[in-house]
Amino acid sequence: MFESRYRDKKYLSQYSLSVELFEEFNLKVQDVIPIRNVFILCTDKGNKILKKIDYSINDLEFINSAMKFIKGKFSRVFDFVKTKDNKIYTIFNGDVYCVMDLIDGRECDFYNAVDVSIAAKGLGELHSAAEGFKCNINNKVVCGKTIDKFNRKLEEIEFFKSIANLHEHKNEFDKVFLDNVNYYSDLIKKSIEILNGSAYYKLCSEEDKVVLCHHDLAYHNVLIYNEEAYFIDFDYAIIDLKVHDLCNFILKAIKECAFDIEKAELIIKDYCSNNLLDKREFEVLYGLMIFPEDFYSIARDYYTRRKEWEEEAFVERIKKRVLNKEDKEEFLEEFKKRFCID
Repeated sequence: MFESRYRDKKYLSQYSLSVELFEEFNLKVQDVIPIRNVFILCTDKGNKILKKIDYSINDLEFINSAMKFIKGKFSRVFDFVKTKDNKIYTIFNGDVYCVMDLIDGRECDFYNAVDVSIAAKGLGELHSAAEGFKCNINNKVVCGKTIDKFNRKLEEIEFFKSIANLHEHKNEFDKVFLDNVNYYSDLIKKSIEILNGSAYYKLCSEEDKVVLCHHDLAYHNVLIYNEEAYFIDFDYAIIDLKVHDLCNFILKAIKECAFDIEKAELIIKDYCSNNLLDKREFEVLYGLMIFPEDFYSIARDYYTRRKEWEEEAFVERIKKRVLNKEDKEEFLEEFKKRFCID
């Protein structure tokens, strides 16, 4: 948590909070309030969100197109505020900024069964509305690429293993990583094997199985208002199988609850109240859930120095992630039984 606050504070310090910038969006701002990596603007036209964009204009236009498409069937996503020039962004002091309407609501509490149920139902609705969205940005269309991606990640894990073994004086992170890496490498292989033996590629060719996926369903990106779920921050959105998002949501919602199978089953039931899944999708979902994303990502961030964390923060995280091995094993076995996966 401290690392996250420090990172956000450092990022927010790079914003230009200028009257001239606000005027580009026809706003008179009375106050600015930092929250995570954005600012809430209290304006003459209501509360807004100011966001500095650290990705391409093409990616921003992709998000805007997706929101317009979804809004035709599902209103509970954000709107961009237009500039004087009727654009969704402006370039100010060399940086790209956009402003969005603030959605009232509280962050989804993954420990609260009612919140999780509302979010799961909402996700099913969101995916139904997002079905049929198309784009020609190659890095945003990942449907059909998961098995290749998992193979690359397996190679990376083996590379990180070679790096750790080269260290003459192994630190605590190296030791925890090396004690567990073979176990997690085997899980990656199992995930790939299951996906290869499934109808994965066939599903990728069926239009009703492929949707715009949010791809970052953390609790703070799902807001609850009037007992309905609203979805924000589509920065990482991609086009993929809908079970990609469902897998992401289930694992985020249950990993702090000892991988509770009952909670996962309720999520699926609530999701399917608005968006049905067939047996082939459950098998792909199972294969996706086996992949040890938490272990892979902490190893990648450490050995490639992608995160500016202290050594203690990395050690704390990898220790936490290997503690739940048995819980997740039991969960996966029970999932396989309950959803009749061969």
